[in-house]
Amino acid sequence: MKRIFDILVSLIILSLFLPIGIVMAVWILLESKGGVFYRQERIGKHGIPFKMLKFRSMRKDADKAGKLTVGMRDPRITNSGYFLRKFKLDEFPQFINVLKGEMSIVGPRPEVKEFVDLYTEDQRQILNVQPGITDYASVEYFNENELLGNSEDPHKTYIEVIMPTKIEMNKKYLERPTVGTDLKIMWATFKRMIG
Repeated sequence: MKRIFDILVSLIILSLFLPIGIVMAVWILLESKGGVFYRQERIGKHGIPFKMLKFRSMRKDADKAGKLTVGMRDPRITNSGYFLRKFKLDEFPQFINVLKGEMSIVGPRPEVKEFVDLYTEDQRQILNVQPGITDYASVEYFNENELLGNSEDPHKTYIEVIMPTKIEMNKKYLERPTVGTDLKIMWATFKRMIG
């Protein structure tokens, strides 16, 4: 049921988003070199890596300076990227990952290997479900980049404070990974996007 729901909703959203997506793609291409999409390896269900899609919001090869984005005015972020990130529009290509079966609409946000390698055995239980575009933690930490931007040591803050809290929220999702819960989280995410 969840898989059917994911496919149907993803097709509807991608169809509705297509005109905006084309405008965004042209803006990205006109502003800087590097292509429209950014593909980053993330760790999926059962620890299997996959390439997660996003609209490119940073300058080419910006991830070589670090995988965490620090503040919305990180100098690596382009003007189009600032707009995309502000409204979370950079995440929309992930509905393609959903159609491919690599992600779900709702589920624990997939992490990069660097951080997954730090998980305890108990924390790794969140890898038992399909990762998602949004989750409880995405709603709670909607402005995560700004929180990290205010930290003296963003990397340490993420590992010691934010990441463990996110994992606990994702474990809460594991208790009831139903379509009803997904709808509740999707609605909360939408309200944060337009709020």
